[in-house]
Amino acid sequence: MPSNDVRILAQAAVPTAAVGAIAAVVSGVVAGGKGAIGAVVGTLIVILFMGIGLYVLQRTARSFPQLFQMMGLMLYAAQLLLLVVFVGLFKNTTLFNPRAFAVVLVVATLTWIVAQARAHMKAKILYVDPDASSKDDKSQKTDRSS
Repeated sequence: MPSNDVRILAQAAVPTAAVGAIAAVVSGVVAGGKGAIGAVVGTLIVILFMGIGLYVLQRTARSFPQLFQMMGLMLYAAQLLLLVVFVGLFKNTTLFNPRAFAVVLVVATLTWIVAQARAHMKAKILYVDPDASSKDDKSQKTDRSS
């Protein structure tokens, strides 16, 4: 993974983990140990899903740049659908508090999206490849001199 991608991943995952830790403490106080477990599980699922999604999106951008926007929209829709499926699957569980799990899942997802958008806005990523234009200039100069 290039350094820009790792930086964006870290800038999205760290705030999400911090919000998840705060949510685990609050859920532990409000709903007991099962609430804290639900908050931790929800945070881990969000970091896992969104991290994998970011990785897939970056690979698609490098391999098929013409599909980047469509892939991004499809990926976010699929991620949100999978998160809804997880809430549905675990709504009657006794392993952890399902209400804390669902609330933290939503809060952590929103935190990830905001943090990732902020990271992309702050990143200084060139949208034009300067090496490509200098190579084209050299080839054109060579063609003209012949």
